Amino acid sequence: MSVLAVTRLELRRLFVRPLAWVLAALTLAQLAWRFTLLLGGFLAGQIKLAALPGGPGYTDLVGVPMLSSILTGGILPFGMVELALVIVPLLTMSSLAGERSNGTLPLWFAAGLPASRIVLGKYLALMLWLVLWLALALAMPLSLAHGVTLDWGKLAAASLGTLLTLAALAAIGVASSAYASHASIAATIALTMGLALAGVNIAVQKAGATSGVFNWLALSSHLEDMMRGLVSVSDVAWFLLVIVVALALASQRLAAEKERG
Repeated sequence: MSVLAVTRLELRRLFVRPLAWVLAALTLAQLAWRFTLLLGGFLAGQIKLAALPGGPGYTDLVGVPMLSSILTGGILPFGMVELALVIVPLLTMSSLAGERSNGTLPLWFAAGLPASRIVLGKYLALMLWLVLWLALALAMPLSLAHGVTLDWGKLAAASLGTLLTLAALAAIGVASSAYASHASIAATIALTMGLALAGVNIAVQKAGATSGVFNWLALSSHLEDMMRGLVSVSDVAWFLLVIVVALALASQRLAAEKERG
């Protein structure tokens, strides 16, 4: 069995699970509500914005805030990235922990699959679901592309940052599921780790520091520049490092379990 076969099987399982559909429906409904409010605010401020040379446009006030509230904050806290901190752990919690608690994990081992292939196949299936989720969310601001001026470069950078965030959170979720005995424990671990990465630098920033290991560890430090339209090799490398380390830990845990029988 190949990685693609594992991916197809896991993706089919995702699409028949009610939880995945419920999560998609609830989050897209919330994002649609957010889009409506952001668009209303943008239209209401058109006269003021027109008087500002080089002022924020549709991309800054609607497109990017749909993906994350890291730059805007305020009364609309639930961008896609913020939702993902909760949604991704719920989506990934059963990827391996569910197999373990149901007693079906030995069947994967019996098929002669290397642990890394199992982990990668399940991860790719989750990523396909998340990419579809991201595409549906982006369809909302893009639906008005014919009537507004879009900053395609800035929106592409913000979309890349969101995709890398989803990929990192999914890898953390799979790793948490590999080490947990039950799905609920896996979700708790993944949620805790995601929130820790997102806010590890808050105390440091309040103290007035702008650099250091805590800022480097923080997800927001690497995501913020992308939301501003700036993509750097170091930021992309940070996300890739998180993904590789998390998947390597998951593969190592599964391989050790396979050896023990």
